Amino acid sequence: MASLVGHVIPGLGFIIIGVWHLFNQIKLHSLHQKSYISLPWFPPPRLRHTELVLIMVGSLASIIIEIVVGPGEFNQMFDLDGTVPYNHLHYFEHAIVSFAFLTYATFSLILDWLGYRAQYISDLTQLLAASAFGLELFNLNLQYSFDRTGVEGQYYWLLQLIVLVIVVTILVGIVYPRSFWIGVVRSLSIVFQGVWLVTMGLMLRIPEFVAKGCFLKLDQEGEYMVRCHTVEALERAKRMVDIEFSWFLVLLMVIFMGFFVLLINIFPPSKIEYEKLRKCEDDHDDDVEGGLQ
Repeated sequence: MASLVGHVIPGLGFIIIGVWHLFNQIKLHSLHQKSYISLPWFPPPRLRHTELVLIMVGSLASIIIEIVVGPGEFNQMFDLDGTVPYNHLHYFEHAIVSFAFLTYATFSLILDWLGYRAQYISDLTQLLAASAFGLELFNLNLQYSFDRTGVEGQYYWLLQLIVLVIVVTILVGIVYPRSFWIGVVRSLSIVFQGVWLVTMGLMLRIPEFVAKGCFLKLDQEGEYMVRCHTVEALERAKRMVDIEFSWFLVLLMVIFMGFFVLLINIFPPSKIEYEKLRKCEDDHDDDVEGGLQ
């Protein structure tokens, strides 16, 4: 889905999931600093599988849109000989990524519903999530490698950096499940991916937001692409993309710090956990002092 809606709706979905993860990461760590373990997904108080169901519904809707709505009609998805036309290949590529996220959410729900909640099950679901984001990264790299010199190529190249961070933090989180900051970086990266997708939808699909000296042009696949009148306009547009990325990153960190301070005041460490943590710190200090003597 390369349309305005195709960028904005998934982007909002990633923002919601990322903020939900970030909220729970900070809350759990603040309340249970010593026993904290980062989870692949977080159940709300009543409807336990809400997050997974939302991912499943969103992924399924994306697949239907790509297979049916994208080409116009289902019977237009294939040529008369049963092969896929060149200008419809990207619909399949997008649908496969959505199917990977559907697979992750479905099996995570099934494993939890069957009562399998051991640590290795958590690692398995995180591996499924890493494979889904990894497939997204793979498709982004192949799909937009041809246009890395253009404005859209710059947006998608920076998007690949964000997705790469998500994949790495998920995999490292399997090895270090008690690392709070790995979980935080993963959650922030998911939020950032959502913000960047929304930005791409607005800046690449609304003529009024297209960079100065550039315009929207219909390509051979029936998609609108950003083209620039001069080389100077193209370079200016690409540098503006880099500035946008930098500003969003700084703004995200400022918002996170405010969010972090707010939550640790709302959810202070429990007295038992705090006393255990203080005792460990005192024992550590005594060991250091003894070693120095």
